[in-house]
Amino acid sequence: MPESKPRRKTASTAQPASPQAYKPNPVWFKPVMFGLMIIGLFWIITFYISEGRFPVQAWQSWNIVAGFGIAIVGFLMTTRWRS
Repeated sequence: MPESKPRRKTASTAQPASPQAYKPNPVWFKPVMFGLMIIGLFWIITFYISEGRFPVQAWQSWNIVAGFGIAIVGFLMTTRWRS
């Protein structure tokens, strides 16, 4: 019986070209990521509980946009999270 040829490594199974491809995140990354998500949540909760007086009264309903913006930055950081 003939012996089969070994398979070639494809681009998806080959090792990365640079050692930086699997470098883990810095220590501060996770606390900042989760902190931004929590701060955004508390910003929105504070706005609703205080009936628009806090965090920034002059912004009125734009406080909701600010809270969601802060939280979204935290959620976008999750796409770069490596362990």
